[in-house]
Amino acid sequence: MNQKALIAEFIGTFALIFIGVGSIAADNLTFGQVGLTGIALAHGLTIAVMISATAAVSGGHLNPAVTIGLFTAKKIDLQNTIGYVIAQCLGALVAAFLIKLCVPTSILNSIGMGTPALADGITMSMGLITEIILTFFLVFVVYGTAVDRRAPQVGGLFIGLAVSLGILMGGPISGAAMNPARHLGPALLGGGLTNMWLYWVGPIVGGILAAQCYKRFLE
Repeated sequence: MNQKALIAEFIGTFALIFIGVGSIAADNLTFGQVGLTGIALAHGLTIAVMISATAAVSGGHLNPAVTIGLFTAKKIDLQNTIGYVIAQCLGALVAAFLIKLCVPTSILNSIGMGTPALADGITMSMGLITEIILTFFLVFVVYGTAVDRRAPQVGGLFIGLAVSLGILMGGPISGAAMNPARHLGPALLGGGLTNMWLYWVGPIVGGILAAQCYKRFLE
């Protein structure tokens, strides 16, 4: 197992959760001045820069749905798949813990620790389908811009943009996690475990579908 890769996955996923939750807290602190667009850009820019920083070491997955999807496409072996997912989840947990040392508890409580959640009036099936489709787009872009050997070497930028576009559409619906670790860390550190299964099943199904679609029909 590549220990350097595990460290890279830990740091990259840590950054996503720390900045992601922090941007939602900043929106609350500024009475909505950050807005949905700002939150989407915060997530997308973090993914863009951290994938660019970690791609040479680990491939810059930073997401269990990406790792599991690529495992089904035989782009990563089982041992490293397990290691990556554990490192990603640990990064999310540590980030959620440390954000509590940076932001007042009252703010974090008011935003539910920035945990992705279904909006009022959104059923579980609506949220599940949203997460599947948005993660499909995300992993499809990962495969096409970073995994495919024909891809231009600017994958991090476009993967970050895919995260941003997913949040712009799905943020008000399901929270647009597109990443089980993005939900897990904040949920365990105070956001609550409601519908936790949805934020694992949806992204993983979407990731597997995207990886298989690209491998079978486009690669």
